[in-house]
Amino acid sequence: MPAWVESGCIQYSKRMPPELRVQTVEIALGPRGKSQSSGKATEIEGQSILKALVDKDFVVALDVLGKTMSTETLASNLANWQMNGRDVNLLIGGPDGLSPDCLARANMRWSLSDLTLPHPLVRIVLMEQLYRAWTINANHPYHRN
Repeated sequence: MPAWVESGCIQYSKRMPPELRVQTVEIALGPRGKSQSSGKATEIEGQSILKALVDKDFVVALDVLGKTMSTETLASNLANWQMNGRDVNLLIGGPDGLSPDCLARANMRWSLSDLTLPHPLVRIVLMEQLYRAWTINANHPYHRN
Protein backbone atom coordinates (compact mmCIF):
# COMPACT_ATOMS: atom_id res chain seq x y z
CA MET A 1 0.00 0.00 0.00
CA PRO A 2 1.16 3.55 -0.64
CA ALA A 3 2.54 5.45 2.34
CA TRP A 4 -0.49 7.79 2.42
CA VAL A 5 -2.79 4.80 2.95
CA GLU A 6 -0.68 3.40 5.76
CA SER A 7 -0.45 6.85 7.33
CA GLY A 8 -4.20 7.41 7.09
CA CYS A 9 -5.03 4.00 8.54
CA ILE A 10 -2.58 4.54 11.41
CA GLN A 11 -4.15 7.93 12.19
CA TYR A 12 -7.65 6.44 12.39
CA SER A 13 -6.37 3.42 14.35
CA LYS A 14 -4.95 5.78 16.98
CA ARG A 15 -8.37 7.41 17.34
CA MET A 16 -10.21 4.13 17.80
CA PRO A 17 -11.12 3.16 21.36
CA PRO A 18 -9.77 -0.10 22.82
CA GLU A 19 -13.14 -1.81 22.24
CA LEU A 20 -12.89 -1.11 18.50
CA ARG A 21 -9.53 -2.55 17.59
CA VAL A 22 -8.97 -2.79 13.84
CA GLN A 23 -6.50 -5.28 12.41
CA THR A 24 -5.59 -5.49 8.73
CA VAL A 25 -4.76 -8.87 7.23
CA GLU A 26 -3.47 -8.73 3.67
CA ILE A 27 -4.02 -11.72 1.41
CA ALA A 28 -1.76 -12.07 -1.62
CA LEU A 29 -3.35 -11.61 -5.01
CA GLY A 30 -3.79 -14.72 -7.11
CA PRO A 31 -1.49 -14.89 -10.12
CA ARG A 32 -2.82 -13.18 -13.22
CA GLY A 33 -1.48 -13.37 -16.72
CA LYS A 34 -1.88 -14.92 -20.12
CA SER A 35 -1.91 -18.45 -18.70
CA GLN A 36 -4.20 -17.69 -15.75
CA SER A 37 -7.76 -16.36 -15.97
CA SER A 38 -8.92 -13.64 -13.60
CA GLY A 39 -11.63 -16.04 -12.40
CA LYS A 40 -9.01 -18.57 -11.35
CA ALA A 41 -7.01 -15.85 -9.60
CA THR A 42 -10.11 -14.70 -7.72
CA GLU A 43 -10.81 -18.30 -6.72
CA ILE A 44 -7.28 -18.69 -5.32
CA GLU A 45 -7.63 -15.40 -3.42
CA GLY A 46 -10.99 -16.55 -2.09
CA GLN A 47 -9.54 -19.80 -0.76
CA SER A 48 -6.86 -17.84 1.10
CA ILE A 49 -9.45 -15.44 2.54
CA LEU A 50 -11.69 -18.28 3.71
CA LYS A 51 -8.75 -20.00 5.42
CA ALA A 52 -8.11 -16.81 7.42
CA LEU A 53 -11.68 -16.75 8.79
CA VAL A 54 -13.00 -18.50 11.89
CA ASP A 55 -16.40 -20.21 11.76
CA LYS A 56 -17.92 -17.96 14.44
CA ASP A 57 -16.73 -14.73 12.75
CA PHE A 58 -19.31 -12.32 11.37
CA VAL A 59 -18.32 -11.64 7.77
CA VAL A 60 -19.16 -8.51 5.79
CA ALA A 61 -18.27 -8.69 2.10
CA LEU A 62 -17.72 -5.40 0.35
CA ASP A 63 -19.55 -5.91 -2.91
CA VAL A 64 -20.87 -3.44 -5.47
CA LEU A 65 -24.13 -5.44 -5.51
CA GLY A 66 -24.43 -5.31 -1.73
CA LYS A 67 -26.73 -3.17 0.37
CA THR A 68 -25.85 0.49 0.81
CA MET A 69 -26.21 2.07 4.22
CA SER A 70 -26.02 5.49 5.77
CA THR A 71 -23.43 6.34 8.38
CA GLU A 72 -26.17 6.26 11.00
CA THR A 73 -27.16 2.74 9.90
CA LEU A 74 -23.50 1.72 10.06
CA ALA A 75 -23.39 3.11 13.62
CA SER A 76 -26.38 0.97 14.53
CA ASN A 77 -24.81 -2.09 12.93
CA LEU A 78 -21.52 -1.37 14.70
CA ALA A 79 -23.29 -1.23 18.06
CA ASN A 80 -24.98 -4.56 17.32
CA TRP A 81 -21.70 -6.13 16.19
CA GLN A 82 -19.99 -4.97 19.38
CA MET A 83 -22.80 -6.34 21.56
CA ASN A 84 -22.72 -9.64 19.69
CA GLY A 85 -19.15 -10.31 20.82
CA ARG A 86 -18.03 -11.91 17.56
CA ASP A 87 -15.08 -10.75 15.50
CA VAL A 88 -16.25 -8.87 12.41
CA ASN A 89 -14.32 -9.37 9.20
CA LEU A 90 -14.71 -6.82 6.42
CA LEU A 91 -13.64 -8.46 3.16
CA ILE A 92 -12.24 -6.25 0.42
CA GLY A 93 -11.75 -8.09 -2.86
CA GLY A 94 -8.89 -7.84 -5.29
CA PRO A 95 -9.07 -6.20 -8.71
CA ASP A 96 -11.76 -8.64 -9.85
CA GLY A 97 -13.79 -8.62 -6.62
CA LEU A 98 -14.47 -11.43 -4.20
CA SER A 99 -14.92 -15.06 -5.14
CA PRO A 100 -18.41 -16.59 -5.15
CA ASP A 101 -17.36 -18.68 -2.14
CA CYS A 102 -16.45 -15.55 -0.15
CA LEU A 103 -19.75 -13.92 -1.07
CA ALA A 104 -21.60 -17.10 -0.02
CA ARG A 105 -19.75 -17.13 3.33
CA ALA A 106 -20.66 -13.51 4.06
CA ASN A 107 -23.34 -12.76 6.64
CA MET A 108 -23.84 -9.40 4.96
CA ARG A 109 -22.93 -7.72 1.68
CA TRP A 110 -22.17 -4.01 1.84
CA SER A 111 -21.75 -1.63 -1.06
CA LEU A 112 -19.82 1.51 -0.20
CA SER A 113 -20.87 3.17 -3.44
CA ASP A 114 -22.02 2.59 -6.99
CA LEU A 115 -18.63 4.00 -7.96
CA THR A 116 -15.64 1.76 -8.53
CA LEU A 117 -13.20 2.71 -5.79
CA PRO A 118 -9.50 1.82 -5.78
CA HIS A 119 -8.47 -0.63 -3.09
CA PRO A 120 -6.27 1.86 -1.18
CA LEU A 121 -9.08 4.41 -0.99
CA VAL A 122 -11.51 1.75 0.26
CA ARG A 123 -9.26 1.12 3.26
CA ILE A 124 -9.25 4.80 4.19
CA VAL A 125 -13.01 5.16 3.66
CA LEU A 126 -13.68 2.10 5.83
CA MET A 127 -11.44 3.33 8.64
CA GLU A 128 -13.01 6.79 8.61
CA GLN A 129 -16.55 5.43 8.53
CA LEU A 130 -15.88 2.99 11.36
CA TYR A 131 -14.45 5.83 13.42
CA ARG A 132 -17.38 8.09 12.51
CA ALA A 133 -19.88 5.35 13.41
CA TRP A 134 -18.18 4.89 16.77
CA THR A 135 -18.31 8.66 17.43
CA ILE A 136 -22.06 8.63 16.75
CA ASN A 137 -22.54 5.82 19.25
CA ALA A 138 -20.31 7.56 21.80
CA ASN A 139 -22.04 10.96 21.34
CA HIS A 140 -18.70 12.43 20.30
CA PRO A 141 -18.93 15.73 18.38
CA TYR A 142 -16.92 14.48 15.34
CA HIS A 143 -20.05 13.60 13.37
CA ARG A 144 -22.42 16.39 12.41
CA ASN A 145 -25.89 15.92 10.97
